[in-house]
Amino acid sequence: MASKLLLVDDDLKLQGLLREYLEGYGFEVESLHDGAGVPQKVAELKPDLVVLDIMLPEKNGLDVLAELRAESKTPVIMLTAKGEDADRIVGLELGADDYLSKPFNPRELLARIRAVMRRAQAEPEDVGREAQDRALRVGGLMLDRARRLLIVEERELELSATEYRIMEALMTRPETVFTRDQLLNAARGRDFMAFDRSVDVHISNLRAKLKAFPRFRKAIKTVWGAGYLLQEIP
Repeated sequence: MASKLLLVDDDLKLQGLLREYLEGYGFEVESLHDGAGVPQKVAELKPDLVVLDIMLPEKNGLDVLAELRAESKTPVIMLTAKGEDADRIVGLELGADDYLSKPFNPRELLARIRAVMRRAQAEPEDVGREAQDRALRVGGLMLDRARRLLIVEERELELSATEYRIMEALMTRPETVFTRDQLLNAARGRDFMAFDRSVDVHISNLRAKLKAFPRFRKAIKTVWGAGYLLQEIP
């Protein structure tokens, strides 16, 4: 069955070009030209991924993303104006899985769509394996791989696909320093450019979620000049 994409962009020419290009690679593409009806369309269409422009009439893409994240884990790739770092960072903080600056090559968008969908659709290799294999424990933290939740002091924390991959990497090798490139590769795959500072934003998001638990506020440690590590806190 073809993967379904929802493309939201008010540039009708670009919308048409991307639809034709992506359909040529087997995707089923629906499109909207403004942000007003996106949450309803996502609920109706149940797309595998949303490509969402920030600059939209009626309702901007960041507001739309916030609405989506309140009720949906559907992967989202944001389209941002070139050089608009603030929009990119806010989008990641709101839960976007990736971003792409305009203008862009459709081949790069295709690569990012495929990479985001690979990690969003990944399932445990053996759904019948024992619970301890599905649950990754480091001290007082537990990562439920089956449901993709971080469990802290019996509270379940929802993670975006990228946050989950970063946390999984850190918890697989606690007390080990990971460079930003290593975390980027773990979270997004090798389709992406090195030295992408968006890793820092996702680490900040994870720290914000752990902040509610005094014991774990400093669980993710910055190693200056090197990267990040997860401390094993009982």
